Amino acid sequence: MRKTALNTALWTTLVVSLGVSLSACSDGHEAVTAPERAEQAAEIARANAPEAEDMEFAETEPMVVATAETAEVDAGDAEAEVAAVEEPAASEDLAVNVGAELYNKQCMACHATGLLNAPKFGDAEAWAPRIEKGVETLTTHSAEGFNQMPAQAYNGVTEDQIRAAVEYMIAEAS
Repeated sequence: MRKTALNTALWTTLVVSLGVSLSACSDGHEAVTAPERAEQAAEIARANAPEAEDMEFAETEPMVVATAETAEVDAGDAEAEVAAVEEPAASEDLAVNVGAELYNKQCMACHATGLLNAPKFGDAEAWAPRIEKGVETLTTHSAEGFNQMPAQAYNGVTEDQIRAAVEYMIAEAS
């Protein structure tokens, strides 16, 4: 009999303790999900970010990239010329894939939410003044950093990959 009373008292204490601790966790406020917190953080960062400087940069010369196809065409191989004519569609697809991959890996953190005044992905109005500066300028700004945007050419990321990501974002905003 004594053992039963002690067990009852212990179980009652455990149930009451759990009830009190659970009620303390639910203070009547709605649950906030991670995406909502991320959006709140982005809004706070945009509100507190300093104004972007309007800096002018000289346009850079386009980069000339030698490929195997151009080397074969220069050698005068007729088959290579045919392949070079048929190849651009595949290389354009590859550039889009490289651009989309880098965007998803590195650029999306800011451009999906507008963090640090980054133009949102696909927002034609926000991208228009930047697109006017040209792909070369945007690539340079992205690679080397500009205003609140840190340099993206690090950890094995090439300027060609950055250019592909810039072109991918421009295409989605146009």
